[in-house]
Amino acid sequence: MKVRTGLIPVAAIFPFAWALACHDVNTQVTTPTLPPAVQSLKASLAPFASLRLAKSAGYNIAITDCMSTSDEGAMGVHFGNSNYIDGVTDEQHPEALIFEPGTDGQMTLVGVAFLVPFSAVPRTAAAPQLFGQRFQVNDVFGAWVLHVWTHRSNPSGLFATRNTRVHC
Repeated sequence: MKVRTGLIPVAAIFPFAWALACHDVNTQVTTPTLPPAVQSLKASLAPFASLRLAKSAGYNIAITDCMSTSDEGAMGVHFGNSNYIDGVTDEQHPEALIFEPGTDGQMTLVGVAFLVPFSAVPRTAAAPQLFGQRFQVNDVFGAWVLHVWTHRSNPSGLFATRNTRVHC
C-alpha cells in the first residue's frame, strides 16, 4: 500500500485546527455569581480577611475547632462575635466568621455563619430565614445556623453546611 507522505502532516494537524476554529474566544471559566445581598456581605467582610483584624473587631471567640468529615468536606474554625449572638440576624453582621487553617499556620477567611440561639427562637418555632434560606437546626450548639460560603466556592451550594473545598 502506498501512502502519500504529504498528507500525513495535514491529517495530524486537522483535529487541532478544527478545535481551534470551533473554540469561542470569549469563553472563560467563571465562578458562580453571588446574589447581590451576598456580594454586599462579602464586601463588608473585607476588613476581616486577616484573623488578627477579625479578632480585634470582636470575632475573638473560637466557637469550634476545624470540623471535617471525609465525604462531606469541612467547616473550618468558627470565630464568634458575642455582641452579635443575640437572636437578631443582620445580613451585614454575621455572628461568626469561618477560617480555614493553612499548613503554614495562616488562617484564610472562607465564609460566615449566622447563629440564632434556641433561647431567642425556640427549636419548636419556625426556622429563621436570611437571604431567602431557612436556617438549619444545630442541636450540638443549641442554635439555628446558616452557613454562607462567601470566600470559597462550594460545589454543594452557597448555603451548604460543609464545603468540600475547605480542609482541616
